[in-house]
Amino acid sequence: QSDTAMILATQVHKTFRTGKVEVHALRGVDITVRRGEMVAIMGPSGCGKTTLLNCLSGLDEFDEGEVFIEGTNLRQMGDRRRTAYRAASMGFVFQTYNLLPVITAVENVELPLLVSGIRPAEARRRSLAALERVDLGHRAHHRPAELSGGQRQRVTIARSLVNNPAIVWADEPTGNLDSKSAQDIINLMRQLNQSNQQTFVIVTHDPAIGAQCDRIVRMQDGNIVADETTGRTAAIVPDGYLNGLPETTHAFEKVATK
Repeated sequence: QSDTAMILATQVHKTFRTGKVEVHALRGVDITVRRGEMVAIMGPSGCGKTTLLNCLSGLDEFDEGEVFIEGTNLRQMGDRRRTAYRAASMGFVFQTYNLLPVITAVENVELPLLVSGIRPAEARRRSLAALERVDLGHRAHHRPAELSGGQRQRVTIARSLVNNPAIVWADEPTGNLDSKSAQDIINLMRQLNQSNQQTFVIVTHDPAIGAQCDRIVRMQDGNIVADETTGRTAAIVPDGYLNGLPETTHAFEKVATK
C-alpha cells in the first residue's frame, strides 16, 4: 500500500497577473508523492514553493495541468466538495500559528472537529488525545499567550492531526522558532509520519528539515530542478496499527521511542 501515489501532479502551471505584470509561479511542474512519504520542498524565496503547496492542496486554483489526490482529480471536485475533502483528509501547519487567542489549546484543537459536525464530547476526547500525542496534555487548558512559540506550534500540529488526515501540508513550520524548538518540531513530525504512515509535504528553508525527510524536491523559477532521495526511509508500521487516535498515548510511544 505504501507504493500508491498519494499525490500525482502533471504539468501544473500557475501565473499571477497584477496589472500588466505576469509572474509565472509554476511552469509545468510534475511531482509524485507516495503514501507515507515525508517530502521537503526547498529552494530560494519566490521560486514557487508555497504556490505549489497551495495548488496541490486545493487552496489555490491553477491554470493548466492535473492534480490527483488519492486518485481523485482535484479540478473535477466542486468548491464545496473540495472544502469538505480538505477538512476530512488534510491537515495544515503554517509558519504563523493561526491559533485563536481567546480560547484554550484544547478548544483550538477541537475547532475543525466541531465544524465538521462531531459531537462536543467526542471532539473534546479526540482533542485531548491529539495534545497528548504532541506532549502537551498538561497545557490543554492554557491560552496561546501562555505558551511558548514551540508549544504553540505543537498545538497547531495537534489541530492538523486531530481529524487523522491522510496528508499533512506544512509551510515553513519552524520559521518562527529558535533552533532547539525547531528541532523538536522536526522530530515530532518525523515520529508522527513514521508511526501513522501519514504523508507530509513540507515547504522549508531549513536544511535540518530536509535532512529528516525521505526526499528533497528543489525548486527554482517555478520549476523542479532536482528531486533527491535522502537515504532515510520511514519505519513501516503495519496497516491499521494506529487507526484513528489512540485511547491512550502508549501505542504511539511504543512506535515513537523505537
